[in-house]
Amino acid sequence: MATTSNPFTDFSKLLEQFKLPGVDMTSVIEARRKDIDALTEANKVAYQGMQALVQKQTEILSKTMQEIQSAAQQMGAGGNPAEAMAKQGEFVQQGLQKAFNNMRELAEMAQKSQAEALAVITRRAEQNIEEAKNLMKGKGGK
Repeated sequence: MATTSNPFTDFSKLLEQFKLPGVDMTSVIEARRKDIDALTEANKVAYQGMQALVQKQTEILSKTMQEIQSAAQQMGAGGNPAEAMAKQGEFVQQGLQKAFNNMRELAEMAQKSQAEALAVITRRAEQNIEEAKNLMKGKGGK
């Protein structure tokens, strides 16, 4: 049975072979590992947001189809043509309002998901800046 190797571990071993004066390769490798972890978390957050969005779209479609079916049954029940026209107009107006509300809700969900994923990347970028500052302080530039 073939064993799968971790490309990050392989990369780490490769970098450790090159000893550069004044460079703490362990810190460099750990920082890159944290970068990869942050990207993984951001992708996970984005994927979960996309799943929630698809689930909501499915719910909306199902509910809309049920409402259309119900309205068609009510309108097809006979009766006064003027009353049927009024029901159709009301149904269209309600449908448009619901569609607008659903689009707004989906847009808000997508925006929230994107903001959460971006926050993960932003936090890691801020950590990278702090790590770089700390490395510069350690170089004797006091």
